[in-house]
Amino acid sequence: MIINIEGVNSRMIANNLTASQPMHPGELLKDELEARGISQKAFSEEIGIRPSIISEIIHGKRSISIEYAMLFEAALDIDADFWLKLQSDYDKEVVKANKSFMQRLNEIRKVAAFL
Repeated sequence: MIINIEGVNSRMIANNLTASQPMHPGELLKDELEARGISQKAFSEEIGIRPSIISEIIHGKRSISIEYAMLFEAALDIDADFWLKLQSDYDKEVVKANKSFMQRLNEIRKVAAFL
């Protein structure tokens, strides 16, 4: 156990905690559309993409690409970089949850430490 000066376990500090399941940015898109009273169908028509694409994003089956982020920005006035950062953070958390990949990284780090 690692204790800092104030006697708080560093693993319990909010900045050091990770979600058990990363939140896909599509969940935030769904919440935003609902808060504005916009249906997925109306939104997809407004930005000119198939309703199935919006559904896939909302259900975490499709990533938010740069193109989609820019369309969302135009329609919702929420910066494209915000959507892309959410997607990037989500993707990173998914990779970090992959134990075999993380073991591979650790092995590479061990070898690199000797170079």
